[in-house]
Amino acid sequence: MPDGREYRATSVAGLPPLQEHGPLVDHKIPQDDVVQAQPDLTWSRIRHYMREPFAEFFGTFILIMFGDGVVAQVVLSNGENGDYQSISWGWGLGVMLGVYTSGISGAHLNPAVTFANCVFRKFPWRKLPIYLVAQTLGAFVASLVVYANYKSAIDVFEGGQNIRTVPGYSETATAGIFCTYPAPFMTRTGMFFSEFIASSLLMFLIYALKDDGNIGAGNLTPLGLFFIIFGIGACFGWETGYAINLARDFGPRVASYAVGYGSEVFEAGGYYFWIPMVAPFFGCTFGGWLYDMFMFTGESPVNTEAAGLLRLAKPTRKVWSNTYEEKHGHMA
Repeated sequence: MPDGREYRATSVAGLPPLQEHGPLVDHKIPQDDVVQAQPDLTWSRIRHYMREPFAEFFGTFILIMFGDGVVAQVVLSNGENGDYQSISWGWGLGVMLGVYTSGISGAHLNPAVTFANCVFRKFPWRKLPIYLVAQTLGAFVASLVVYANYKSAIDVFEGGQNIRTVPGYSETATAGIFCTYPAPFMTRTGMFFSEFIASSLLMFLIYALKDDGNIGAGNLTPLGLFFIIFGIGACFGWETGYAINLARDFGPRVASYAVGYGSEVFEAGGYYFWIPMVAPFFGCTFGGWLYDMFMFTGESPVNTEAAGLLRLAKPTRKVWSNTYEEKHGHMA
């Protein structure tokens, strides 16, 4: 250092900085050493190799089953079997139970959460594509199951077996059961900002729950996430339906197109469909940066020289690969 003092990597000599592990970040257990029943069976080997994508698939599947399921029940019963608060409860429960289902993989359930963890928590970049695919497929399949379950009720509500309509095109539209559509008064900027701020809150609060240097939620993290989702839905859900998740919105949107809702699922709201695909990545990244910049004192790119901006001038594997140290066995 310029004044002659020795540079310290942490506040306690010889100890590494805090690293977050567990649900919503990763799941650091020695899984290669887990004792399996009949490990030499073909399916046992496949399942062991694919356990993380399977976990993300089924975690997101559970999320959509409860989330789309509660919307279907409220809409198709004309509010007689639930109301808007019921929807907030249903989505909160879906996320909580999805996290319990997919702890093996870190329980991201959201490509934007996976992306933020790659940026700020050294989650391996190579896992981002397979997580995104697994999450989106889980949402797609779950929405088809919800549709099959409520098909008869949809037929009655829409007025016929071959009638399927989208919000903005009909007063009895049911496409909103599966994916989100903006309120009629929303501008394009307002749509993006609504999804951005909800996603920023999501990631900021996830890191708050996971920060053991703060209060930290520990094993109650899934319950804490339930209240986060419930709160976002109750306070910020009206304008765009708080998708805050590419997989949650795009998977069911494609499913609704496939079962007969038509191209209007993409055209509605002035081609709104791309906003819940893009805005969550910006929002979650900003929310993660905000927490690390002002609250988190552990290991993060933000807690490096020039708040991590110098990394931008070093586009090398040594700097950007989140698995470099692990593979090469020395400090980057």
